[in-house]
Amino acid sequence: MIRIIRNNKSQGATLVMAIVLLTIYMLMLGGIINLVMSQNKQTIRQISWERSLAIAEAGANFSRWRLVHDSNDFSFSGTYDYSDPQGGVIGQYSLEITEPVTCTTMVTVKSTGWTLDFPNVKRTVKVRYNRASLAQYAFLTNSDIWIGENEDVQGPLHSNGGVRMDGTQNAESTSSKETYTCQPMHGCNPATQKPGIWGSGSGGASGLWRFPVSVVDFNVITTDLADLKTKAQNGGYYFEPSGAFGYHIIFKNTGAFDLYKVTELEPDVWGCDTEWNCAWDSNDIKHEELVDRYDLAEDQCDIQNLIFVEDKKVWVDGVLKEKATVAAAQFPDTAATNSSIIINGNITRADPADTMLGLIAQKNVLVPYYSPNILEIQAVMVAQKGAVQRLYYAGNVKNKILVRGSIITNNVWTWSWVNGGGTVVSGYELTESHFEPALIYAPPPFFPGTGEYNFISWEELPQE
Repeated sequence: MIRIIRNNKSQGATLVMAIVLLTIYMLMLGGIINLVMSQNKQTIRQISWERSLAIAEAGANFSRWRLVHDSNDFSFSGTYDYSDPQGGVIGQYSLEITEPVTCTTMVTVKSTGWTLDFPNVKRTVKVRYNRASLAQYAFLTNSDIWIGENEDVQGPLHSNGGVRMDGTQNAESTSSKETYTCQPMHGCNPATQKPGIWGSGSGGASGLWRFPVSVVDFNVITTDLADLKTKAQNGGYYFEPSGAFGYHIIFKNTGAFDLYKVTELEPDVWGCDTEWNCAWDSNDIKHEELVDRYDLAEDQCDIQNLIFVEDKKVWVDGVLKEKATVAAAQFPDTAATNSSIIINGNITRADPADTMLGLIAQKNVLVPYYSPNILEIQAVMVAQKGAVQRLYYAGNVKNKILVRGSIITNNVWTWSWVNGGGTVVSGYELTESHFEPALIYAPPPFFPGTGEYNFISWEELPQE
């Protein structure tokens, strides 16, 4: 007979081993599950981190959309919902809008985005948008234009009319016309149908002529001079009618300007403007009286650097140290009393890198009969309703005029008058213009901008 002896100790050891292994397995399984859950949570958090940036950028894009639809409305700071393509809200962004200061059209947008799943995971971007100033053009005119063979254009040129380009150029010229009728005053006798841009200049062969393009709205140029008057009366310099012939402003390289009252003019001379309105008149000073000396602010964007003169004529010259704008207008606004600015002599800058003078005239910007034989003008000149021009003075011929800045003119502008043979019979024989690229986004204070807001810069900010 065989006897079976059971080993209870061996069975117990096996059971203990099984329990230990099961425990280890469960611990490992729990660790794996926790690791998977942790990684899943981290993945979701990482997705939220990426989405937060996308939401922040969506806020910046929304800001540009708002600015395109109303370039003067900066009152939309706040928190907005962000929805997925199905319309469900998955996050939010907050906007902080910093509107432009007087010397620039730069708008700064600070946009912070987050998801609803992880509202504490936020990302912030700072985006800058800017509108180009009207000074983005070396020349901007609302009428036909003729650049003569002795004229050199440095910088972009645009005309809402036709362009006869016989001179040299280093940048693009554009016209809003596909074709136009060139008139005798621009060398077409009889009047002749011409392409939007034509002439003997080499710019066409170089690919620098482009037409037709969109019209530049000159209503933008019609700066609200009444608003500038109010601003000047509340922090800038405002000068009421002189009771004489007008005022003379001389800028000093110390950062100040002297103001004179013009008490007597040189004898009248016969002159005609580019619209062939002719009259006896004088734009030259014979006697004047000092009113006072005034300081400009070192802060180039200070309202103190806005000068508004309410008189029919304002003479300007000197050496500018601080950025400034001179506006001349009379109210009520009637054609008979519209104000003009007269370039009395050289206008230069003590620091060309940081300064520029803006001249905004209700009517004309003029160079007078007794102007220097060689004249330099470093300024942005705006003739709101008239023209930037030197009148036709028969037989009064000068040597050279150099412009560094921009010419913005409603009517036909000119420094030179030529006869049918192309000979200069009045004005400057040689003209030269240089473009100032810095004026595009850093114009003189209170200078008008144009067009839509363009993207300038983007950066992500660290979270506080």
